[in-house]
Amino acid sequence: MKDAFGTPQSLLVLGGTSEIGLATARRLVARRTRTVWLAGRLSPTLEKAASGLRELGADVRTVAFDALDPEAHEESLGKVFAEGDIDMVLLAFGVLGDQARDEDDPLAAVRVAQTNYTGAVSAGLICARALQSQGHGSLVVLSSVAGERARRSNFIYGSSKAGLDAFSQGLGDALYGTGVHVMVVRPGFVRSKMTAGLEEAPMATTPEAVAEAIETGLRRRSETVWVPGALRVVMSALRHVPRQVFRRLPL
Repeated sequence: MKDAFGTPQSLLVLGGTSEIGLATARRLVARRTRTVWLAGRLSPTLEKAASGLRELGADVRTVAFDALDPEAHEESLGKVFAEGDIDMVLLAFGVLGDQARDEDDPLAAVRVAQTNYTGAVSAGLICARALQSQGHGSLVVLSSVAGERARRSNFIYGSSKAGLDAFSQGLGDALYGTGVHVMVVRPGFVRSKMTAGLEEAPMATTPEAVAEAIETGLRRRSETVWVPGALRVVMSALRHVPRQVFRRLPL
């Protein structure tokens, strides 16, 4: 259960090597989180991430998880919930893809969609059902401002995040009143390994800033969190720009 300050005592990170996921885990462990599960492809990188959290005093375990293998999700995630209640699930996996390459390689584009959307639908529903069965918990989903409106420069990635965002909002409505809280997080450009080498967008942020916003959102029981917060106003305006004008903007 969460403590008096709203901090989860147990955390499951789907995408156990995600920089945002690990920044969030470190921040919560520094508060009161004591048990952390890192779900991802078993690798030295995942073990290194687990060791880093153990050094902070957390009881950390790893479990095999592959977004592209939904048929295995039930078994792998079932192992986690069979060990005890999970107060918070952070859905942090995803891939950016390469827009120019993926337009010429439909199978590569499909892998982006399957990872960011199909895999998330599978894992999200399984975790939501488990949280509902235990009667409490938060499901935090990392979406993106890219899902607010498709842009020429990254519409494959953006469309996958748009689907994830819509799915998560609907799931939150479906779970309203059950004791399960769903929070959608929409970061802008995040300085990370995923975006290394890309031209930085305005109002760029960091994994640590996203982690701080997640913690604040949990405490406030927010349903939607923008990082940075000013993006809410910016995207509200861009959403209503006529398409003929929008396609000419340097976005």
